[in-house]
Amino acid sequence: MLLALIVQMMYHRPIILSIVWGKIMKYNILIIEDNPLVCEAISAALSREGYNVIINQTGANVIEDINKNMIHLVLLDLMLPTRTGEDVLKEIRQGKNIPVIIISSKDSDVEKAVHLGLGADDYVTKPVSNIELIARIKAVLRRMKVTSDLEQETFIIQDLIINFKTREVHRDHASIALTNKEFEIFKLLIEHANAILSKDQIYRAVWHDDYFSDENIINVHIRRLREKIEHNPSKPTLVLTVRGVGYRLGSRA
Repeated sequence: MLLALIVQMMYHRPIILSIVWGKIMKYNILIIEDNPLVCEAISAALSREGYNVIINQTGANVIEDINKNMIHLVLLDLMLPTRTGEDVLKEIRQGKNIPVIIISSKDSDVEKAVHLGLGADDYVTKPVSNIELIARIKAVLRRMKVTSDLEQETFIIQDLIINFKTREVHRDHASIALTNKEFEIFKLLIEHANAILSKDQIYRAVWHDDYFSDENIINVHIRRLREKIEHNPSKPTLVLTVRGVGYRLGSRA
């Protein structure tokens, strides 16, 4: 893998690497860093903490990466092969309010002040220990209130109670048996309760593979999920369709 990263970096081609441990992670973190050794070290440390890691080594197509992978936080190096980290930060801040932590070997107070003034949420000087970096990430996420209901053991929506620890769903003390994929889809919608998720995003997150426009597999699982959790599957209130876009979670009330 490392050799492939180095070869692609020589041609300044963006690399997107998702590290997934067979389940939906709480937070998706985008690392924008051109050094493959640094990328591997940070991604390994974050993955051990339960984060989902996406890597971009050039700074190209950043907004596309953020939207496609539902990014919660960005780690940004300032020295990139095709553009400056400052330009990337400005691009992110033009349309996104997600946290950005600068990781740079530039340690002057002026550099820190400039980039914090441009909208960075924190500035970390290289080399930085994994312990400190993870602590700073957690602190920024807390400040930005990105914490999710998934931090709690249970989630209540309408008359359903979902237990994330036991992966059980109940209504009126009766258990509703969901398959693993059905539960993962429902959990994903809950995790991103304020977002509309495309079929591509759902497939990549639940099946951990690229989406090849096979709508039938998503449609079938959504239909079966609705048949189990909706009072009236033909008029759903929990899993809603946004025509031409995807699906979103219904109102909690």
